[in-house]
Amino acid sequence: MGAISAFGLRMERRRCQLRAIRKRTELASVVDRTEQIAKGDVLAFVTIRNEKRRIPYFLEYYRKQGVRQFLFVDNGSTDGGRELLAEEEDVSLWRTDGSYRRSRFGTDWLNWLKFRYGGGHWTLTLDPDEFFVYPFCDTRPIQALCDWLDQSGVRSFGTMLVDMYPKGPVPDAKYQPGQDPLELAPWFDSGNYMISKNPRYGNLWIQGGPRARVYFPDEPEKAPSLNKIPLVKWDRRYAYVSSTHMLLPRGLNLSYDEAGGEKISGCLLHAKFLDVLEEKAAEEVNRREHFARGREYDAYHAHGGGPNGLWCEWSERYIDWRQLELLGLMSKGNWA
Repeated sequence: MGAISAFGLRMERRRCQLRAIRKRTELASVVDRTEQIAKGDVLAFVTIRNEKRRIPYFLEYYRKQGVRQFLFVDNGSTDGGRELLAEEEDVSLWRTDGSYRRSRFGTDWLNWLKFRYGGGHWTLTLDPDEFFVYPFCDTRPIQALCDWLDQSGVRSFGTMLVDMYPKGPVPDAKYQPGQDPLELAPWFDSGNYMISKNPRYGNLWIQGGPRARVYFPDEPEKAPSLNKIPLVKWDRRYAYVSSTHMLLPRGLNLSYDEAGGEKISGCLLHAKFLDVLEEKAAEEVNRREHFARGREYDAYHAHGGGPNGLWCEWSERYIDWRQLELLGLMSKGNWA
């Protein structure tokens, strides 16, 4: 990369940091338990809006993995989710009625919280419908993964977003609070993915899967991106640029091996396709607060997927992380 390009990326990173510092004024503390954060704790950072039904299992899942503290931003919820979170002893919570779109889809708010509280910690940046799967996650806590990454000199951990879906109409998958969403949506696409390299940031760009197949069959290039880097050993010099798809400095995006080998990676199991999506899509079509003015939610709202939903004859039923590794969707690298 030339000196001019490198300089441009440094300036972009500083702009992202300055945006985050300015946007902190939009956040009001509801409950602050950050004094409980201890050295070495793995922290989770999440933005939510009307996700009360998802909260209990989300917290249970990540507590079992070993996340010690959760830092939430509530963007104008009206379903009681904010009150529910405020009662959780390992949660710090901020509220805002600011524009999700003008905060770069929550990136500015969470960049600020990581700048303020995340330095020196391994941080997970997540949506409430994403479930992190990594090698040996069934037997080793997330701290074991982070310790190994530290010893290996690795600062960021890449994942592929794997859309999970039911067999049948999505509105028929009636989700109950506290339920494992994969009980209702255990299916995924094992192939049908397009991968390229982003020349500016150096990250992989992945599209495809059921959303491209069902909602964007004629324009797959408009399907949502599936590449994410959710786990990072945070430093105050860092900043996410666009959700968790890429961040700066640029080297953090090289979470894959360019020399033909395999670098450790994981998956985010994306449990969006449940009955809660129908109401969410209707709301977001009107709010226009999501990426590309809610193009993705327009597609969900206009096309229910038919009697089989997103399921097709090539769909795979999820078993465990080893299955994902055998299918080439993640890798344990040289972590034995």
